[in-house]
Amino acid sequence: MNLANKLTLMRVILVPFFVAFMLIGAIPYNYLWALVVFAVASITDMLDGKIARRYNMITSFGKFLDPLADKILVAAALVCFVQLGWCSAWVTALILAREFVVSGVRLVAASSEKKVVIAAGMLGKLKTAMTMVAICVILFMWILAQFGAISPDGFPIQIISDVLMYIAAALTVASGVKYLYDYREFIDPAK
Repeated sequence: MNLANKLTLMRVILVPFFVAFMLIGAIPYNYLWALVVFAVASITDMLDGKIARRYNMITSFGKFLDPLADKILVAAALVCFVQLGWCSAWVTALILAREFVVSGVRLVAASSEKKVVIAAGMLGKLKTAMTMVAICVILFMWILAQFGAISPDGFPIQIISDVLMYIAAALTVASGVKYLYDYREFIDPAK
């Protein structure tokens, strides 16, 4: 396994640690640790692709695992956010539905006669980046609240969180529609 794929795999391995820090309030500064883990995982997302392209380490395994690792990380964060009341369930459901649909299209394309491996497109990468930034900003605001730097009652954490997640949801829908349109041949019911 090459370095780029190891970084992608590390992102998946970090997910349980992120979830533990998010949901176990008995851990001192749990949100801070969750943000550190999430940030490290997000950085591996940027690094693995750059390393793979620069050193010609692009593999079908990497094309498959990279977007899957992103989905697992983001899904874990959003589910934790819903449990904590930081994000609307419908936004999370919409984002997760898109992820399942796109993953399904990827599986059908890969198992087709053409054996097409669908790499992440630019709009999908933008959606992922925006979602990860939104998660980091929301976490940062709650860290500030946890340290007493801001008050959730006096600072519009929920409004800012909702706006960020609505933007992420809009990009999610747009990228999902684009994937469906671009790869419609693999989901044509006539075939």
